[in-house]
Amino acid sequence: MMETNKTVVKEFILLAFADLHQFQNLLFFIFLLTYITCIMGNVTIIVLVRTEPSLHTTMYFFISVFSVLEMIFVSVTVPRLLANLIAADNIISFNECFTQMYLFESLGVTECYLLVVMVFDRHLAINNPLHYPVIMTHALCIELSVLPWIMAFAFMLIPVVMTARLEFCGPNMIDHFFCDLAPLQVLSCSDPFISIICTSTSAILVAVVPLIIITGFYIQIIMIVSKIKSEEGKQKAFSTCTSHLIVTSLYYGTGIIVYVKPKGSHYDKYLAIMYTAVTPMINPFIYTFRNRDVKKVFRNSINRLIKPLPLLNDHIK
Repeated sequence: MMETNKTVVKEFILLAFADLHQFQNLLFFIFLLTYITCIMGNVTIIVLVRTEPSLHTTMYFFISVFSVLEMIFVSVTVPRLLANLIAADNIISFNECFTQMYLFESLGVTECYLLVVMVFDRHLAINNPLHYPVIMTHALCIELSVLPWIMAFAFMLIPVVMTARLEFCGPNMIDHFFCDLAPLQVLSCSDPFISIICTSTSAILVAVVPLIIITGFYIQIIMIVSKIKSEEGKQKAFSTCTSHLIVTSLYYGTGIIVYVKPKGSHYDKYLAIMYTAVTPMINPFIYTFRNRDVKKVFRNSINRLIKPLPLLNDHIK
């Protein structure tokens, strides 16, 4: 992202949670613990899916891709926030700011599209179980897992470039813990109307439309499952969707509030904590504790690690 000729600002100051200066150390440890938990939880899921043959299915393949995405997504913002809190490293250059913004927005949109792919996979498995293995081939899985990344990074280039083309002549203090579209549009010395329109339009295309598609799939899934006569069959069908539904609800719950109508509110950064740190941290637990297959594999893995211990103690004696 290149600065325009009329742009005077060469760097920005991320205020983060400067208004809570007496809690900086506490916030640092909270976010550090959140970040470590997120990374370890998602790594655990990836390792389990890769090493356990019973999890070598399409659904868990997409879950592992989602885990990789979550780790990258949280790493774009939280490490810099930690540096800000503990070392007061709150200065970010113009180019670094817009690079962070582009990565963050694109990865967030990738998550929206990947959630669509995941519910499509469940819909196909429930609606057409006999033809599912033939349709959902390994090649199609790879294509469906890559497509969200390509679409997201292409779509988000427009609003980010339009915002980067605005004039920034001061002030340069961003009331946020990372570079985001709305806070930067507020700082612009030129009219950000076109940039805001691009942002809102993009939000509808990359967030609201996927949400509508996800809702449509779930309505069809509910209609299909409701026709199953066996209660056990209904419960089994729904159990494969509940984790995805919870994750989708958590992610969209705060994201739409901030991005569909970006106003650059002081409270946006507090809402952003939910989908930049908290949700990626708890997602692995949602997929493990609400999934019988993963819980079974996890318990077996723990048992395999614990089982040699008595033998080791006997050998020492």
